[in-house]
Amino acid sequence: MLTQLLPQKGLLLLRRWQLGNSPLFQPNKDSAEMRKISQNAGKMSKNTAAATPAKACEEKAPPPAGMLSNTKTDFGPLTDCDRIFQNLYGRLDWRLKGACARGDWYRTADLLEMGPQWIMDEVKRSGLRGRGGSGYYAGSKWEQLQKVESKDKILILNCAEGEPGTCKDREILRHEPHKIIEGCLLAGFAMGCEKCIIYVRNRFYNEACNLQFALAEAYRYGLIGCNSCDTGIKFEIHVQRGDRYLTGEETALVNCLMGKLARPRKRPPYLHEKGYFDHPSTVINTESLAVVPTILRRGAKWFTSLGRNMNFGTKLFNISGHVLHPCTVEEEMSMPLRDIIEMHAGGVCGGWNNLLAVWPGGLSTPLIGRAAAEEVLMDYDALEAKGSELGTGGIIVVCNDCDPLLVMQHTIEFYMKQTCKQCTPCRDGAIWLPEIFKNFTRGESVPHMMEFIEVISKTMTGTTICALSDSQANVARGLIQHFGPYIEERIIEYINDDGSS
Repeated sequence: MLTQLLPQKGLLLLRRWQLGNSPLFQPNKDSAEMRKISQNAGKMSKNTAAATPAKACEEKAPPPAGMLSNTKTDFGPLTDCDRIFQNLYGRLDWRLKGACARGDWYRTADLLEMGPQWIMDEVKRSGLRGRGGSGYYAGSKWEQLQKVESKDKILILNCAEGEPGTCKDREILRHEPHKIIEGCLLAGFAMGCEKCIIYVRNRFYNEACNLQFALAEAYRYGLIGCNSCDTGIKFEIHVQRGDRYLTGEETALVNCLMGKLARPRKRPPYLHEKGYFDHPSTVINTESLAVVPTILRRGAKWFTSLGRNMNFGTKLFNISGHVLHPCTVEEEMSMPLRDIIEMHAGGVCGGWNNLLAVWPGGLSTPLIGRAAAEEVLMDYDALEAKGSELGTGGIIVVCNDCDPLLVMQHTIEFYMKQTCKQCTPCRDGAIWLPEIFKNFTRGESVPHMMEFIEVISKTMTGTTICALSDSQANVARGLIQHFGPYIEERIIEYINDDGSS
């Protein structure tokens, strides 16, 4: 009788509601059917059955021995004398003459003559952590390759920046290329590498041209090559191009450099054991390497005087979204998120009270709400305590004036286009999640599907080779957590509109 009274769209919703209340879609009921679905969905494809989960591969190492500490409690704004990237906005000459005037290549030969172990110890004492999103201690990662006995070690620089809201490496390539080259030389020498490959995204055409020009200058004046800085050290740098978001994952990047499909590898073996054409290798983020020369010149004590304990130094932040003045800025680590947005980006459009949510570290990091954004410090540990991550430092602001459901849909669709389809949970999740969120946007769904997303997210987490699946799951959870009430309102509006027609 009820089905006869409902219009066609209402009947469709009723059937979906009935399906949502069946045991197959009850995440809170410990039914045999639900367990069976979770087990089947959690099984990986034949090609990925022996892969180490992404979380295990990216587990953070303990702080390196000898790392300094501080007791600082007040952070930012950064003084000009403490800035590492003094030409971030391209107002000065980026070529060798201008770079040398800003302190690049100053007594680099003296730093090399201090020896590889001194460089390694200084980086470990500084507590430098990876600026590409992992937060792994740079000294610990470098030491893995340094301990390998081989004459064919390869240093790979990751300039494959492609995540929405992140463009810090592009600014370094464009305006500070000599910092990258000098950092490659010092880091490569510390790890025993004689060759470096810089992987640059295809879309960074002008930036790659600047880098190639800077490399030509460095070779011409003997800063790198067979006799780098007149020290007898051999060090060669090559630039290679590519264009895929997934090459931000280090093993996918290495596969791409070798001419293979840009798909993540199973681990072990790890890259420092068997990397580029089976040579011991390591992949380092652009910003992580570009700060090394300044750390060695000014000392680890200076670097650890900035930021909170175990979150030292400066950081490049990209501020975009619903702010008055989107920008890229270098600030002290651990500076409050609200201060960064208001001081450098002019604040949230419509005022701070108009803020809905923030991605604090790029699109792959979980959202945080206004209450958390008001007090959180921008560093690895503080954001982790709030259930998010520092990521790449790409701050994306979302205000109340936008349609949050469209934001949800576009965010999830980004991951649908980037998956390599190698692992079953990631491949299937990239199909299901966009379809579910598209229905949320139109209102053609039921509230119970938000619980089903939690089931899908749990299946996707920790069951794939790389962390892309985990990122999808974390983003989906965050969207449901912050925008759940909007989904329910949209569903009610859809039903009411259908009933009135």
